[in-house]
Amino acid sequence: MVEPVRFPEIELYTGWGEPMRTESEIRGLELISGAIPDGLEGALYRVGADRQYASGRTDDIFIDGEGQIHMFRFKDNQVDYVVKWVETDRYKHQKAARRGLFGRYRNRYTVDPSVKDVHLGTANTTAMFHAGHLYALKEDDLPYEVDPDTLETLGRVDFDGLIKAETFTAHPKVDPITNELLAFAYQAKGDASLDFAFYVFGPDRQLVNEVWFKMPYAACVHDFAIADEWIVVPFFPLITDLDVVKAGGPYYQWHPEENVHVALVPRYGKAEDIRWFKGPAGSAGHMMNAHREGSKIHLDVCYYDGNCFPFFTTPQGEETAPVPPFLTRMTFDLASNEDGFETKRLLGMPCEMPRTDDRYLGRPYRYGYVIARGLDGSGGIGRFDHQTGALELWNPGPGDGVQEPQFIPRRPDAPEGDGWLLVPVSRVSQMRSDLAILDAQNVAAGPVALLKLPIRVRATFHGTWVPEETLQSGQYRVSLGAAA
Repeated sequence: MVEPVRFPEIELYTGWGEPMRTESEIRGLELISGAIPDGLEGALYRVGADRQYASGRTDDIFIDGEGQIHMFRFKDNQVDYVVKWVETDRYKHQKAARRGLFGRYRNRYTVDPSVKDVHLGTANTTAMFHAGHLYALKEDDLPYEVDPDTLETLGRVDFDGLIKAETFTAHPKVDPITNELLAFAYQAKGDASLDFAFYVFGPDRQLVNEVWFKMPYAACVHDFAIADEWIVVPFFPLITDLDVVKAGGPYYQWHPEENVHVALVPRYGKAEDIRWFKGPAGSAGHMMNAHREGSKIHLDVCYYDGNCFPFFTTPQGEETAPVPPFLTRMTFDLASNEDGFETKRLLGMPCEMPRTDDRYLGRPYRYGYVIARGLDGSGGIGRFDHQTGALELWNPGPGDGVQEPQFIPRRPDAPEGDGWLLVPVSRVSQMRSDLAILDAQNVAAGPVALLKLPIRVRATFHGTWVPEETLQSGQYRVSLGAAA
């Protein structure tokens, strides 16, 4: 007999965080206000975590849970919404057992004995579209391919054997100008291994470059950035201790005594050409962008002067006080013989989930888009102007929240920042969601169109926009526009 399904009475699973546990399909979202911009056709894919079944633990964390892929399909002046489970190995085993089988976050030593050899990956973090293929990603496993029209899971893939690592990043960079995919794997040969792999795949999905090297410690490497001929990989001291994991402990622990290490890896070069830099302990989850200025590489990142994940304690079990993330520029001088780096705070309001006009990934750029949160509760979606230092905000209303913005150029060759922001809105008081379309050049004016979802989009972490033409051809056909 299967036991009844019960979720623990913890804050994580109450209110907006209560698990949805469902697939949905809505053909034609209700237009509340405004008008969908002419020519806006394609698909916004987003991925997030939900709970298929309870884990049986009270120490669950919000970044765990089975992956769900969401699609907002723009076509013929309407928007459809579809969400489906990503049917990972983990998902399918729990579906068959009709109960939770996996324990502590990323800890294979706390799972039910029946799934001790099953991949732990949840495919719950982001969506990636490259060379005609759509994937759902989580950094502790290989990609899961998903049908871009139906969202049916096609299976776990290794790019026809080209990915030799056991893992694959949840933050790849698809350069829409070159149609290259830049990606990496950390702890690439298993839990707590020091192995790091960097990959470049061409528009034809073939491997262009592969670089393997050792990390300074078994770090959490959630994101990275690209800058013309270099990629920028920060290693923050959230470290995996395999003995602790085997004893049933947390997958990461915070080590404030360790330095931050940053590797500048040549995009088309070799491991022996890597430049290393280091500085005091700090952390970050997400990069806005990077670019070169002469001999200097600038990395713009939402930086925490401490531990960005306070639910991961020190090795002594000490909790760390939460610290806010601020948009910060880290600068590395390739011409210097020193291994330090400079930091400069760019924005005084805490912010997270940074994005740019993707055409400018790795290139000099002016605009960035963030979720900004003032200490007084103010904030919302922000457009930051690197040239003037100005932050322009749209707030969805008291008590409501926003999820990561997605920029879409008005035309394939539009000037930087000339386009739209798609923003999922959490109508917390109404326990449902909206999708807002903002003019990226006039964010403060509010939505040019607002679409109503009669259901709650509980959590989507990251995603990608795929234009209609790209859905058909498999290739992005955009260019850098003239300066605005």
